This record gives sequence, structure tokens and C-alpha cells, in this order.
Amino acid sequence: MPAQIFTDLLQQAQLAGHQSIKSTAARDWFRDAAREVTRSQVTPQRLVRQSTDNLSTRTYIGRMYFFFYDPKYKNELPYYDTFPLIFPIGQPQNGKIMGLNMHYLGYIYRARLMDALHATTNNKRYNETTRLKITYDILNSSARYKYFKPCVKQYLLSNVRSKFVEVPAQNWETALFLPVEQFKKATKQQVFTDSRKKIAGN
Repeated sequence: MPAQIFTDLLQQAQLAGHQSIKSTAARDWFRDAAREVTRSQVTPQRLVRQSTDNLSTRTYIGRMYFFFYDPKYKNELPYYDTFPLIFPIGQPQNGKIMGLNMHYLGYIYRARLMDALHATTNNKRYNETTRLKITYDILNSSARYKYFKPCVKQYLLSNVRSKFVEVPAQNWETALFLPVEQFKKATKQQVFTDSRKKIAGN
């Protein structure tokens, strides 16, 4: 089953009159609701444990995934996220996968990038058939996607420490704003500040 937090927030959204994430008002509601969830209510371990029907050993371009990760060269990195939330933007090559780790953006910038990415969906059903039609070249070709640059990361498949938890499209907004980023060697505020500088070209 999908993580219970996803189910609970979807039910709350329906009670609030938001039947999908197609409208701006609905997306805003999900953002606010997800950001109010505390770390005591949701943890990476709980998300994985509650998502048994959404576990996979591989990824697909344009879908959303959580997973545990232990970087091979972590001693050389200024900081890193051990529980990435990615949209793959390319097929695995040479034992690596390239993806947009949305955790590297502050919440406002996540919202702005996600708003732009919604325009690339292959359909507006927001169900198991929905995915983003994105590649690095597409993202790099338009200023509307400028927030993506700090998010592009490569992950060694040999250093993935769990199965991939696929997040259904109807839960993208919830997952995007859950406070489950797991940065090491820096606070998330430091990471967000560095990302803002990269977006500004500094």
C-alpha cells in the first residue's frame, strides 16, 4: 500500500474540496499540508515500510522515487542526501542513474520547479499512467526550468541501499514537501542557500 501519510492527506484534500492536483489551489493546499507534517509523524524508514506495493528494483524516466543512498565518495563531497527524492531524467548508464533530487531546493523553489514540470506530463490524469516527459536537454533549453540546476545528481546503482519507492503521481505534491531530506555534513538551510546561489549564477 502507499505510505499512510499519502492516503491520509489525499482524504483530507478531498474533504477540503480538492479532488486532484490539477489546479493551483489544490497544489497549494498539498504544499501547506505536507509542510505541516512533523518528523515524528513521518520518517524515511516509515515511508519505505508503508510502501510495500510501490517498491521497485529499477526506475523509469519521469516518475518519482525515494530511496536510501550511501555515496561512494562521501568523504570528498561537501554534503549529500542519504534519502533522495528524484525524477530520473535519463536511462541508467555505466551503472549510474541521473535524476533531479528535489530535496536540494528550498520549498518555494521546489514549488516553482514543480509548477513548470507539471506542463511536461504525458497526460493530466495523475494516476499510474502519468509521468514527466523530461531529459537534461529539455530542462537546459528553457529559462522556465532554471531551478533544476542544483538538483541534477548522479547515483551509483551499486550504492543504492534500498529498493526504489515509487511515488504515484497523485502523491507527488505531498512527497515533494515532506520534511524527510537527510543531509549529511551540512544543514538543509546551508544546502538551500547554496542552491539559490547556483540558480542565480553565483
